[in-house]
This record gives sequence, C-alpha cells and structure tokens, in this order.
Amino acid sequence: MTGAPADMENPLHRLTDEQIDEIGKEFQAIHDEVYEDLGERDAVYIRSIIQFHRRLAALSRVVLMASRYKPAWVLGTAGLSTAKIIENMEIGHNVMHGQWDWMNDPYIHSSTWDWDTASPASAWKHSHNYVHHTFTNVVGKDHDVGYEIMRVDPSQKWYPHYLLQPFYNVLLMAFFEWGVAVHDLDFEAIRTGKKPKSQVKDELKEIGRKARRQIVKDYIAFPALSGPKGWKATLAANFTANIVRNVWSNAIIFCGHFPDQAYTFTEEEGADDRPGAWYVRQLIGAANIDGGPFFHFMSGNLSFQVEHHLYPDLPSSRYQEIAPRVKDICERYGLPYNTGPFRRQWGSVQRTLVRLAFPGGKPRKKAPPYEAPAPAVEGNGGAPDGNGRATTERVLASFP
Repeated sequence: MTGAPADMENPLHRLTDEQIDEIGKEFQAIHDEVYEDLGERDAVYIRSIIQFHRRLAALSRVVLMASRYKPAWVLGTAGLSTAKIIENMEIGHNVMHGQWDWMNDPYIHSSTWDWDTASPASAWKHSHNYVHHTFTNVVGKDHDVGYEIMRVDPSQKWYPHYLLQPFYNVLLMAFFEWGVAVHDLDFEAIRTGKKPKSQVKDELKEIGRKARRQIVKDYIAFPALSGPKGWKATLAANFTANIVRNVWSNAIIFCGHFPDQAYTFTEEEGADDRPGAWYVRQLIGAANIDGGPFFHFMSGNLSFQVEHHLYPDLPSSRYQEIAPRVKDICERYGLPYNTGPFRRQWGSVQRTLVRLAFPGGKPRKKAPPYEAPAPAVEGNGGAPDGNGRATTERVLASFP
C-alpha cells in the first residue's frame, strides 16, 4: 500500500505551529481533568454493566435449553445477541483499552480481561491499541485502513482483486470476529518476510486455542445442554447471535472510520509526533454517529468515535460529557467535528467500498469547520445538561 498524497485541505496544513501546540495543551487538559475526576460513579457503572451482561447471558442460555420451541428460540436468541453485543462493545473493547485500569481491580483490567470473541486479547491489543491508535488512518502504517483486504481510500493502489470487495465485505460483516482474529498476523509482513515464521506459528497457535474455545462453547457444549431434540436449534441460535453481534460491531466500527468525513494521512504527516498534531489527526480521522442513550450504549459509546480516539484510555461512559468541550475547541480553531446519523454514515461507507472496488476514485468532500447550533428552546424534555451526564445516568438507572 502506498502512502496517500498530501491533502492541502487537511486542517493540519493551515494551522500554525503555535495553534497546534495550543490545541495539544487544551485537549490534554480535558483528559487530565476528567481522569482526575474518575471515581465511585464510574466504578459503579462498569460493575453494574458487567453484572447485567452476565445475568442476561445466563438467562438467555437457560431459555435456549428449550430452543426446540419457537418462542424460546426467538427470546433466547434475541437475549444472547444483545448480551454478546454489550460484552463486545461496552465491556470487552473498553476494558482491554485500559479504560478501567485506574480502579486497580484485577478482574476488570486490561492485563487480565479476555472477551467473548475469536480474537486473542494480546493480538487485538497490539493491532488495535498500539498500531491503530498510534498511526490512525496513516496509509501504509495503520492496517485498519481497509484491513489489508479492501480499498477504502483513493490513495491506495488499485489491484484486480478489489473488484470482489463488495462481496467479501458482506462476508466480513457476517464473520467479523474471525477477520479481527487474524488481523494482527499482518499478511504484508508475512509476504515480505519481515515477520519470522516462528512468530507466525506462535500467533497461529494462539488464534487456534482461542478459536477452539469459542467453537466448543457455542457450538458443542451449550447445544449439548438442550438435549438430543434441541441441540440443532440451540446451535443455530448461537450461530445467529454471533452473526448479529458481528454485523453490528462491523457497522459501528466502519461508520467511525470510513465515512466521507474522515481524513487519511501520509506517512510524513503521521511522523509529526507533537501532541497537538496527534490530537488533530485523531479528531479529523474519526467520525461520530448521532443517536440516543440506548444507541450509544449498544455501540459501546463508540458512536463517540471522535472522543474515543482523542481519549482511548478514558471510560467510554464519559464521552458524551466530553463532547461539548471537544466541539468548543473545534469551533475556536476552525476544525471539523465529524458526525452524522447512522444511515448516512453507513451508506457513505458502503458507497465508498463499491466505488473503490474499481480503478480511480477521488476523495469525497469533507465536513466544514464546526459551528455550534443555535441555543435550544427551553422545555427540551430533559435533554442532557452541559456536562452531558444525563445519558450515563439514565443508562445506569436501568441496572441493579
């Protein structure tokens, strides 16, 4: 993959060195202030979410023991799908990011947590936490730009196999956990010989161990509990729940990284290691998805992908209250704040994947500098306050 040509409309090229330094200080100040404020409210939130997930997953598994009856199959599958989404998005992803390490809880810690998906925790933390979040959207360094199999930016060189990407994009949606599982293998490094064969073998063994555990759990052990008359129905329910979780997580992640608004960067731009430059790349290289409290929760708050990329180590439940302060910085420095409804974000991603399956293509128009909307009329029905805490408190109130 070749590096992207410099985009002179990129906000990085019109900010002065002094502005970039000031932006870095302002974003870091927000991080430090929120991190210092973390406490019991946050700990109660994550523990309540984990407890709710475990209860929902267990109840769904019990219901599926009677899966040969259609109502039990539908109810159990819906419950298990929801539980898998919560575990994957709001719990697993965020715990392994280190968002809750400040609690010093050995059970809710990035060094010990493993999630209910085919990807080994150690491999994901390397490919995602380090490679992706360090070199976000730097073409040629961030392997998440197309996941090594798709062309998502016009600067990527076209090859004939990209003609098939609209089709294997659908396969990736359905089996996303397996794509993520092999992502850290780095096929380009294997092809060029940069990764030793011994390391590849070790990583394949780790993937195999995790895959075996997932297959035994979902497709052998739990179906067996349904007995000889129900095991096929339970197996189908577990398979369906995994597909639902995969499609949903794929949609949220792709909407946060590949819509029209997101910028990509050259390796030269990515080499600027000033804090302010890094923050600006995170800001304009990601995109949010508009939605309500339930939508944000079910997305693992990755609907606030901008805030997540700015502050990957802060609890996701804090992103909404951070968002107004991020918007304020965008407005004062003439920076875009990328966001839009799910249908528009997802639609633009799918259009891009189809268009760039063919040669050519041009960068799409980017978002203009952010401008705050006119003040809301009084009597807004309980919208979030200036700190954005209403969403977290409403979600938390739903859990014991």
